[in-house]
Amino acid sequence: MAELLERGHVPVRTCIGCRKRGSRSELLRLVAQGGGSSAVLVDIRRRMAGRGAWLHPSEKCLALAIKRRAFGRALAGATETSAVERHLMPGTPLVEAPVATGKPSKPESGSEI
Repeated sequence: MAELLERGHVPVRTCIGCRKRGSRSELLRLVAQGGGSSAVLVDIRRRMAGRGAWLHPSEKCLALAIKRRAFGRALAGATETSAVERHLMPGTPLVEAPVATGKPSKPESGSEI
């Protein structure tokens, strides 16, 4: 009981992608844009009005949430996730990265043949 008092209460939330629980500080809060829009927004400051959904800031959890159609269920029909994708992967489409082969992409200096 003394350990609980020393650490204090830490809010716990569930990721809509992987369904694992984590502290509020390690998850992104997402909200529906409202006004009849189906857009999902990232609530950086965790202060926007409305119901929130929580997601680990990883490509894996985002892909799982999209596959499971979790955004529409958690945020009352909001399905447009492009703002979340841009936040997690700026300038990168949602595809898996190529597997590294262990070879350098450029030859080392002086070894060009």
